[in-house]
Amino acid sequence: MPRVKGGPQTRQRRKKRLKLAKGQYGGKSRLFRTATESVDKGEVYAYIGRRQRKRDFRRLWIARINAAIRAHGSTYSKLMNALKKADVMIDRKMLSEMAIQDPEGFTSLVNGVMAKTTESAA
Repeated sequence: MPRVKGGPQTRQRRKKRLKLAKGQYGGKSRLFRTATESVDKGEVYAYIGRRQRKRDFRRLWIARINAAIRAHGSTYSKLMNALKKADVMIDRKMLSEMAIQDPEGFTSLVNGVMAKTTESAA
């Protein structure tokens, strides 16, 4: 049985991994083994980061909505409760954009929803 070394495939695989490690510091971008470790760890961080980004944006939207609603003398939790009771299906991203881009519309929405909530409570 002849010996098969698989040189081109091995070189291709290593070049691909080193290309992914481009931009790393020192041996992490030049040595195959350390480059592999670095790329693997980077992929883990990227996976985690994609999930964290969703959390971070939700926190940002909530902070913006809270700041905007406090200018109207209420709180975020009271607003969300009022929206839920009034069956207003608008997500936090859109509420945040409304608070920034269209303050008048946000004010009218808040006044309308809060009025409905106080009517139903009385």
